[in-house]
Amino acid sequence: MHGVFTVPSTTPSNTAYAALLLRVSLGVMYLAHSVLLKLMTFTLAGTAQYFQSIGLPGWLAYFTFFAEMIGGILLILGVQSRWVALALIPILLGAFSVHAGNGWVFSANGGGWEYPLYLIVLSVAQALLGDGAHALSPSRPLPFGSASSLRHAA
Repeated sequence: MHGVFTVPSTTPSNTAYAALLLRVSLGVMYLAHSVLLKLMTFTLAGTAQYFQSIGLPGWLAYFTFFAEMIGGILLILGVQSRWVALALIPILLGAFSVHAGNGWVFSANGGGWEYPLYLIVLSVAQALLGDGAHALSPSRPLPFGSASSLRHAA
């Protein structure tokens, strides 16, 4: 068994730690996007005004703020992470649609569409991977099967 490394079954796999890393970094991003950007940089009233300026109801800014903040906290803690990630995708789809006409780079005037799209992909990956290591309340499996059942189906 020269050159072979085996991991004891009681040790979380690299995949579990990868999902943990994704989960925590995605949670931190959602917190930053809500608290740092919407609350501290633009203020909630300013964010509501922006939403209204693009034809959205002002109350949606407050809903978006709280959804991103609470979702970020739940992701960091590992509370039903796959379902939280899926629940936040509609917000990202809204951001994607708002920024779609602004071009590729998010630093462009009005912000670009690549960042929301990237976060959609990361949220889908989190939902598929699951909670990872050290989750406080692991998610139930997705209705169409887990990663292990997908492996067996291939």
